[in-house]
Amino acid sequence: MANPETSEAAAPATNEVLALTGAKIYIAPDEAPIANGIVVMRDGKIVTVAKANAARVPANAKVIDAAGLVVTAGFQNSHVHFMGPGWQAIAMQPAAQLQQQVADMLTRYGVTTAVDTGSSLSNTLALRQRIEAGEVPGPRVLTAGTPFYPENGIPFYLQHLPPVVLRGLYQPATADEAVKLVQQNVAGGTDIIKLFTGSLLTPTDVKPMSIDTARAAATEAHRQQRLVFSHPSNTEGIQVAIAAGVDVLAHTAPNGGPWDKALTTAMLERNMAVVPTLKLWAYELTKANVPADAIARFTETGVLQLKAFAEAGGQVLFGTDVGYMTDYDPTEEYVLMARAGLSPGQILASLTTAPADKFGEKNRRGRVAAGMDADLVVLSADPAEDVRNFAKVRYTIRGGRVIYPRADEGGARRR
Repeated sequence: MANPETSEAAAPATNEVLALTGAKIYIAPDEAPIANGIVVMRDGKIVTVAKANAARVPANAKVIDAAGLVVTAGFQNSHVHFMGPGWQAIAMQPAAQLQQQVADMLTRYGVTTAVDTGSSLSNTLALRQRIEAGEVPGPRVLTAGTPFYPENGIPFYLQHLPPVVLRGLYQPATADEAVKLVQQNVAGGTDIIKLFTGSLLTPTDVKPMSIDTARAAATEAHRQQRLVFSHPSNTEGIQVAIAAGVDVLAHTAPNGGPWDKALTTAMLERNMAVVPTLKLWAYELTKANVPADAIARFTETGVLQLKAFAEAGGQVLFGTDVGYMTDYDPTEEYVLMARAGLSPGQILASLTTAPADKFGEKNRRGRVAAGMDADLVVLSADPAEDVRNFAKVRYTIRGGRVIYPRADEGGARRR
């Protein structure tokens, strides 16, 4: 299920033919890789994927010699925010400055689709517009705009915001009010709806959203063909999300303790996906000066929650909460996902095929195959050997156009 107004959005058009040669190509997480292959892209689409000796590179192609490198489908980060100093007044920022910010947070890590789960809608739409106009190389941007909080339930970590900002945050008191706010968000250009089904009023006190309010918001969002994300905070918040019909949990929830079989079964029956954001827990608790052993225990609870969910067959979407987190490097997230028992193939799925499926776009992205969007990542090393290699990006390609080349790589040559 995707926003029908943006699901067909493509990267800025280019007539250039681009080819990658000599690479190891992971066509999809569940298919055997091509050891020495070529990928040819034209007009924003992949036109050829083959073994090197089974296809020709067009004479007019710009060629990147990818011998020794690894190609996968482009990555989706399913939990980001465009907030903080680097993202202020996006419409007015110099293009070069904005391009660097986009690269630092997203494209240098292979992100070709970014899901913003809460931000200033007008500001984020300005980013989308500048990217789609070709002014700033960047990923496809999907956004929740303004999230929904429980009535009188603004999280403690947002209560420092100016009163004028706080008054603009959505805290629907009734189901009817929630429906109207969903309609307002959708009319404004949002792609998903974000509900705080559990909101941290203090570091330990969670206020749940009323089930009636959450269900009304989710039902209207689905009527409008929008996925619904939930920030749960604890097990009660997850139970509200399940009852409401939420599609994606935006976090694990270590505050609630281990996830038992009954909970994971209920989540799977609802076809709910999970964005783990495991690295976030140490980031947050370190800021709060929590002792290292307590941080380790809390993080491990999140790891075990992901393990239980994945072993039950749950759908996992990669996401890191960058933008809120100022440490953009996803390497530790990959390590923690592997600690939870996810194989390199499962992690690749969380970046590619799983989000394409969840967003109703598996016929156009998520795999390296002819006819698919030419959104690709070129890695300098094989993640099957070490999951840290998912973060070692040489090139990020969107719509057949290189939107991030590692600074020390010239790499491209014409034939």
